[in-house]
Amino acid sequence: MLVSALLTSLGINSGLCVLFFILYSILRNQPSNYEVYVPRLLVEGNSKRRSHFNLERLIPSTGWIKRAWKLSEEDILSSSGLDAVVFMRVITFSLRVFSFAGIIGVFVLLPVNCMGTQLHEIDFEDLSNNSLDVFTISNVNSGSKWLWIHFSAVYILTIFVCYLLYHNEAKTLYKRLLHLRSEPSQHKYIRIGFFGQKVDLVDHYEKKLEDIEQNLRLEQSDLSLADETRAAFVSFKSRYGAAIAFHIQQSINPIQWITELAPEPDDVYWPFFSSSFMRRWMSKLVVVVACILLTILFLIPVVVVQGLTNLSQLEIWFPFLKSILTITFVSQVITGYLPSLILQLFLKIVPPIMEFLSSIQGYISHSDIEKSACNKVLWFTIWNIFFATVFSGSVLYLVNIFLEPKDIPAKLAVAVPAQASFFIAYVVTSGWTSTASELCRIIPLIYSLVTRFCKSTDELEVPSLPYHRDIPRILFFALLGITYFFLAPLILPFLLMYLCLAYIIFSNQFKNVYMPKYETAGKFWPIVHNSMIFSLVLMHAISIGIFTLKKLSIASTLVFPLPVLTLLFNEYCRKRFLPIFIAYPAEVLMKKDKEEANDPAMAEFFDKLVTAYQDPALLPIRYSVNSNSLNSPLISSADV
Repeated sequence: MLVSALLTSLGINSGLCVLFFILYSILRNQPSNYEVYVPRLLVEGNSKRRSHFNLERLIPSTGWIKRAWKLSEEDILSSSGLDAVVFMRVITFSLRVFSFAGIIGVFVLLPVNCMGTQLHEIDFEDLSNNSLDVFTISNVNSGSKWLWIHFSAVYILTIFVCYLLYHNEAKTLYKRLLHLRSEPSQHKYIRIGFFGQKVDLVDHYEKKLEDIEQNLRLEQSDLSLADETRAAFVSFKSRYGAAIAFHIQQSINPIQWITELAPEPDDVYWPFFSSSFMRRWMSKLVVVVACILLTILFLIPVVVVQGLTNLSQLEIWFPFLKSILTITFVSQVITGYLPSLILQLFLKIVPPIMEFLSSIQGYISHSDIEKSACNKVLWFTIWNIFFATVFSGSVLYLVNIFLEPKDIPAKLAVAVPAQASFFIAYVVTSGWTSTASELCRIIPLIYSLVTRFCKSTDELEVPSLPYHRDIPRILFFALLGITYFFLAPLILPFLLMYLCLAYIIFSNQFKNVYMPKYETAGKFWPIVHNSMIFSLVLMHAISIGIFTLKKLSIASTLVFPLPVLTLLFNEYCRKRFLPIFIAYPAEVLMKKDKEEANDPAMAEFFDKLVTAYQDPALLPIRYSVNSNSLNSPLISSADV
């Protein structure tokens, strides 16, 4: 790709970002759009619709940017929970990493790459017609002593990332976790009305409701009178007692009687609550097969996208486009902007699919489903967007590469630098534009406009952030930044711009739009840690191949200890920090039990616990006016 093609893509995406910012600044000021742009403030009573016209509504304002930038971590924790803190910390962690890497990459590595003549000398007089390859390590002469600077940079970045992973991250999250669990959770519920005021149809619908409620009541009675229940929630008088029951095997057959920590009442996913071990195991097997098939099928659009980046290949596929492709602007848009855009559009369908697959995998909590979907989307993206793009081959070719581990560094060293220009354009297209479009919330806005005149004014549901969609995207960009840090440091300024946009925009969304429905208690962070470690090891493998390819065998040999030390560091962190995200230590549990032994509020807590977990299938329905006899619960607290 030429510099001119990148500049074209940069201009298009910058214009789109500015357009999204202006549109948001205007649309958010319109009272009719409050339910799209400030639904959380409406529900909390911090914002009210104003009907009188004001000319200031049509003038874009930037005050929201300042407020979003000043939002503290304490504010996010108190309003949006620990998962939101982890999400924002992923962004701030990446900002620290790539601010440091950007200084080294732009001011040290980039000039060294430009001074090389391996490909050809850079033409500063006609900069736009230079290939982006002259800004990569491929342009450094083989055997050059300047390559030792890249070698040193790999060591420095590895040490810095490992230091950040260990310092004020997991320990701080542990303290946050203790604070979160020690405080009673506060949830707000929204009642949704179903009917408008149509007097002539009231009797008709009332009669239908009574019939439906009666039939439903009979079905519930059959369920409640079952001889035995496959699963149940069990409460304990102490946290320590619950922990013992959880960790001790309850039956001789380990799959006959399984104990799990109960999720929060709002977090329970009921469809698999009473499922047997075999059904869950079969569900996981089906989901694994489905994920493999989806991964293989997604290679088709990846191959098509790679064909668009190559004009000669495009002319072979579509010979009737030869005359159009000779136009400079058209060729720049097709090779620099269109491939990333098409790939991004295909990726839009992946998070919902992965969420669905995780929902049929056997989990009993929404938080576990979202965490599993996050993992699936992340590794799907790494495989299909990074490796499939880099090697641009068939499935068998990709599998063959990983079946010969000793050749992986050499093949990565050849293939990864060649795709630097594509991934720079991908960061700009997928990163800048998609993050800026998060502000405008185009789909919810369209839905609001379509349904504005046919729904009740009380019907307002506050959305929650789909972490399984956005966390993998940030982590994938972090992988690109770490991987191309010493190969093509030109990617780092664009990556930093994306992270700054993400910090401002998502801070604003947490403040005005999203409200948590359940918590994973910070369990996304181990996914972040593992992704960073994988990115570092991948960078090491590429550097070994690069230095071998550049005939600097000593540097290649000296890099070998890095992946070993990084994996040892990861193993230490697994032993030191991972148990924090799985269970509490007995020391902490017993301390909390002693503190609450004489707490008068605990009696009320245990009373509420009896009815805290209620299967929606057995809940009474209260829509009919004349159904008082149907509204009583099947089992009262007195019976329990």
